[in-house]
Amino acid sequence: MDELLKPAPVKRPFLSTGVIILIVLALNGIVWSILRFGLGLGAVTNLNNQYPWGLWIGIDVAAGVALAAGGFTTSALVHIFYREDFRVLVRPAIMTAMLGYTFVAVGVMFDLGRYYNIWHVPVMGNSNSVLFEVGICVMTYLGTLYIEFFPIVTERFIGKVHLKGALRFLNRPIDSALRWIDNFLDNTMFFFILLGVVLSCLHQSSLGTLMLIAGPKIHPLWQTPISPLLFLLSAFAVGFPMVIMESLSASRSLGLKPEMDVLARLARFVGPLLGVYLAFKIGDMVIRGTYVYLNEINFASVMWVVEILFGVIIPIRMFFWDKVLRSRTLLYLASLLVIFGVLINRFNVFITAYTPPYILKPYKPSIGEISITIGLISLEILLYRTLVMIFPVLAQPDKNYRPKAKFAIRGVIR
Repeated sequence: MDELLKPAPVKRPFLSTGVIILIVLALNGIVWSILRFGLGLGAVTNLNNQYPWGLWIGIDVAAGVALAAGGFTTSALVHIFYREDFRVLVRPAIMTAMLGYTFVAVGVMFDLGRYYNIWHVPVMGNSNSVLFEVGICVMTYLGTLYIEFFPIVTERFIGKVHLKGALRFLNRPIDSALRWIDNFLDNTMFFFILLGVVLSCLHQSSLGTLMLIAGPKIHPLWQTPISPLLFLLSAFAVGFPMVIMESLSASRSLGLKPEMDVLARLARFVGPLLGVYLAFKIGDMVIRGTYVYLNEINFASVMWVVEILFGVIIPIRMFFWDKVLRSRTLLYLASLLVIFGVLINRFNVFITAYTPPYILKPYKPSIGEISITIGLISLEILLYRTLVMIFPVLAQPDKNYRPKAKFAIRGVIR
């Protein structure tokens, strides 16, 4: 008898050797976070007037936004382009994006000197500012992601609200409210999905616009008028590899069978998307003649080669190779290379390429900056593990599961 895939909480022990290591890293990050907010930026960072941004903006924010692109790309694929065979991947993609954007917002607060004034963005923002547009889009999309995730919450708790004692009288009102919200979102979710895709395209591209105003301070290998387009195309390209990496990592960590048939089909989109990105990247370089800077052997040219070779060219070849698509290990490696390429690209644009008017000493991330970044990533992974054990996010085989007619789609049937 065919097994259907039913989203359900994962029943596994929370603690493992890897989880304990993540907890230690997260606690270390929390200690440094207390020092940062208690003593200020100067106590834990190497930021200064020449380098007003560093690891937190380049990795935690710029790269974090790009690597959370799996949420809107997967939603668009399933709900807009009607590829129902990939629906099984939507829930974990949405949750991963929700966690990613949440920690992007947290990362911004770490980088702001007066972090307690972050609420000024929607109230006092300059509507002519690109940064204002990025801030508003990210804030709105984060709220949209929480709305998209909420049906999973209602599914988990409808009919299962059992408060006891003095709060028992709240059981029926809470259950009624959950049912009303679930019905409302069921009828309006397509609007929020469209809104999320539009907002994502806006701020993914606008992140590339931010550094244009730096002009000659940015190395010519990365300073280009089509930077917004390149940022958007790279977000499209990294969205599906992030979904693949997350799915394979979760299945291994939680002892689940990986959905290789679905992931292999999804991986076939990655090669063409990377090819389009590479074509614009190289075409722009040829038109502007900036390839001459590759004749100089320095840190910038080496980082550009590493970014393109290991983050784009090699993965393109791998994603067009059937052997890679059939192999869990090779598919995971190919996805990691794409993620690495986008990560290095954002690092290069915001850190490697930036040269201030005068330099007292070169910028190197401090131990505090590195510890907080690793701590935030560790905490995000721990939250992912917690949520999949509480809510029905990951699909698991269930012989007795019979979905409703409107959900009886190819994506949930083996």
